[in-house]
Amino acid sequence: MTVQTLDTGFFKLDGGAMFGVVPKSLWNKLNPADERNLCSWALRCLLIDDGNRLILVDTGMGDKQDARFFGHYDLHGDASLLNSIRQAGYAETDITDVLLTHLHFDHVGGAVKRESDGQLIPTFQNATYWTHSGHWQWATHPNPREKASFLSENILPIQESGQLSFMDKTPVDLPGLELIYVDGHTEKMALPKLVINGQTFLFCADLLPSSYHIPMPYVMSYDLSPLLTMDEKARILTQAAAENWILVFEHVPVVEAATVVMTENGVKIKDKGALREFIQS
Repeated sequence: MTVQTLDTGFFKLDGGAMFGVVPKSLWNKLNPADERNLCSWALRCLLIDDGNRLILVDTGMGDKQDARFFGHYDLHGDASLLNSIRQAGYAETDITDVLLTHLHFDHVGGAVKRESDGQLIPTFQNATYWTHSGHWQWATHPNPREKASFLSENILPIQESGQLSFMDKTPVDLPGLELIYVDGHTEKMALPKLVINGQTFLFCADLLPSSYHIPMPYVMSYDLSPLLTMDEKARILTQAAAENWILVFEHVPVVEAATVVMTENGVKIKDKGALREFIQS
């Protein structure tokens, strides 16, 4: 089994929203904002190949929205999901499974594409798309706070195609894969935990969108239940430090992965870098 990251470009979000109650005088040293107070963030996915199945974890923002939509987020960079898949040596038809951590637009946008006639269809025609049934209900009947993040054109075509499966009803059934569910950011977000050759990898999704969010107070304003996020971070980071997990980050621009260590001042980063630097042969 192999695992690698896929770059799908960068986008911008308000720095205050990304760092919550942390003062700008602190977070601006980590990810400096532009004149509009926007910081650049990665749209990073994960690709898992076990020899029989090719599993894509999240799909980035996609490219089917209009210029006005993208103007809010300044999608930039040369990378795209399909090009990154091809550069990794695969075709989009090779994808057997698309595992969606949650259905916010920056994680699911690339799951559906718009045809030249305007029809919306799943990007990966041979794939089963996986989400949690509770999160699907949450996303298709959104609360006012999250409504702008759940776009029907990103979600409903998956169900209409017949390619949708619920990971809590039918197991994904990949040896070495466990799904950890957390609820602070949004209802029933799934974090894939993968064991390969004795190494444990955790794709952190939006529980830890970046390495900058490891300190406990660094919680996004987007989170529905910030105190719950802090509890979930504390639990998972404590275990990650004790068992030397490799944390893979979806949104930090530079650092793909890191390990952590417990200190008298809390959990700190031990090593960080590209994911390939952590993978043992």
